[in-house]
Amino acid sequence: MTVTNLRRVPRRAARVALLAEHGEVLLRYDNPEVGVHWAMPGGGLDPGETPREGACREVREETGWTDVEPGPLLCTWEHDFTRGTVPVRQHEHIYVAHAPRRPLAGDLAVAHQEDGILENRWWTPDELAAATEALWPPTLPELLADYRANGPHDPAPDLGFVPNRP
Repeated sequence: MTVTNLRRVPRRAARVALLAEHGEVLLRYDNPEVGVHWAMPGGGLDPGETPREGACREVREETGWTDVEPGPLLCTWEHDFTRGTVPVRQHEHIYVAHAPRRPLAGDLAVAHQEDGILENRWWTPDELAAATEALWPPTLPELLADYRANGPHDPAPDLGFVPNRP
């Protein structure tokens, strides 16, 4: 472990791959360390919160949808980034949920501004596979293609530490 990694604050998080008939919703963030990237709804866990509970809460906060329940675990992974001015090593649980392709619900402008969410959009599998912008995790197109072809894995893959691609 390098000196840089020793100074990173551990952070637990959960995300949800919301799968519709032709794609998934991804949220665009702006981060000074890794730049603009696409990630699924999700974020840091509150104290005492399980990853599944955090995933449910984050979907409600970032989409306004109250009828989405996380299903199976797609994977876990760790990555580094800077949150505000604090360098963190984030350990994420990523769940799968099925939801209709629909717009976000409610007034989410303030919450999205606070979280740095710049844009939301549905991506088809082909668009995701051809993405040139950074994705979190970087292997998301392959993970979702495998899930669509084979269903959930038990146990779900642990990707370990994965450096973010610019």
